[in-house]
Amino acid sequence: MEGVSWFTHKFIMHGFGWYLHEDHHQPKYQGFEKNDAFFVVFAIPSMLLIYFGSNTEYTYLLYIGLGILCYGIAYFLVHDVLIHQRFKWFKNTNNNYLRGLRKAHKIHHKNMGKEDSQCFGMLFVPFKYFQKPKL
Repeated sequence: MEGVSWFTHKFIMHGFGWYLHEDHHQPKYQGFEKNDAFFVVFAIPSMLLIYFGSNTEYTYLLYIGLGILCYGIAYFLVHDVLIHQRFKWFKNTNNNYLRGLRKAHKIHHKNMGKEDSQCFGMLFVPFKYFQKPKL
């Protein structure tokens, strides 16, 4: 799912879906954003795959739908809760991996526009963001 997420973020959200994603790159956004509509965009196929995969002999559809669901839960917890702290649940974490994720995402948001962004992944980001600063 990480590869699908990277591709979707780079070519859909920063492509023809920029209209929905643009407000997410603006400073000091609060409450709901147009970007939150992507929750529905991914929830619908997940629900359909789970439904049809559990009601037919094509059980692989069920597992694809559950994979999308699990990644959506991870996205919510990592992106919305941990990185952007839309909910103040894990405010004081000091884990190197989680700090690296935050740092990479901060670099992604440094560019406010549609073009020239970097770090499109969510769970896998370049190792350079996990390195401790040299003294």
